[in-house]
Amino acid sequence: MAVSPTRRAFNDALTRWHSTHRRDLAVRRTVDPWAILVAEVMSQQTQIVRIGPAWERFIERWPDANALATAGTRELLQAWAGLGYNRRALALREAARAIVNDHFGRVPASVEALERLPGIGPYTARAVGAAAFGAPVAPLDVNVRRVIGRFLRDDPSAKRLQADADALVSRRDPRAWLDGVMDLAATVCTPRAPRCTECPLRTMCSTRIAGEAMPAKAPPPPTSRFASTNRWLRGRLLATVRDAPPGAWIDAPDVLGEHDRAAVLAALGGLERDGFVELRDGRARLSGDG
Repeated sequence: MAVSPTRRAFNDALTRWHSTHRRDLAVRRTVDPWAILVAEVMSQQTQIVRIGPAWERFIERWPDANALATAGTRELLQAWAGLGYNRRALALREAARAIVNDHFGRVPASVEALERLPGIGPYTARAVGAAAFGAPVAPLDVNVRRVIGRFLRDDPSAKRLQADADALVSRRDPRAWLDGVMDLAATVCTPRAPRCTECPLRTMCSTRIAGEAMPAKAPPPPTSRFASTNRWLRGRLLATVRDAPPGAWIDAPDVLGEHDRAAVLAALGGLERDGFVELRDGRARLSGDG
């Protein structure tokens, strides 16, 4: 579906609403491209409202790509503790090294160059491009897709949604546009019970105008106990080697939580393949600690 409402109408309504409903997040108080990149990587699978203190400590410790490029694995993982999905930390260090080697230590400004950095996908590249460099692009995560999909009465998974969303982005302030859409998604245009009567776009929203019920988010399927998952096991094993004395080899336990030795060894093998640990005769230590 082509964009029918004008960009100006969309952005005027969003801007008026956001002037009094903007969330005050620590990561929004910087214009430094490196700090913005770190924030976006941290928030890839962690809610942005939760990363503030960790992000501030991280930037204080590694204020630019040059600083992070030489960081040790132990100190990097210690700084990442509590954020989960530790592979993001190693990928961010690889991105820092690429920035140093290929871009003279400065975060590249183009979305295309950003997307070529290790661990940086289309969403993160567009988010950094918009927030740090004013690129008129719409980063599409599940939240932005929901708002734009409902507004246009379009399938949020449709490939054409990217072009339609890009057409709505404010050319004057893409960063403010992104912040506004994100805040709208978090507080009004929510997955299960959107508060349509409070939405600044309600008179223009194609789904609302059509009189259709907003699609409800399906209840999540039953999940296994977290302690029984491989993610829990990897996290515990990685924390053990991370917190051990430098260079120390840790014996693989026969049982850890609900996991037997075979599962423990398999998880350690995965951590080795991902570059976190070194293995030798059933023992493990943090990679690069030798």
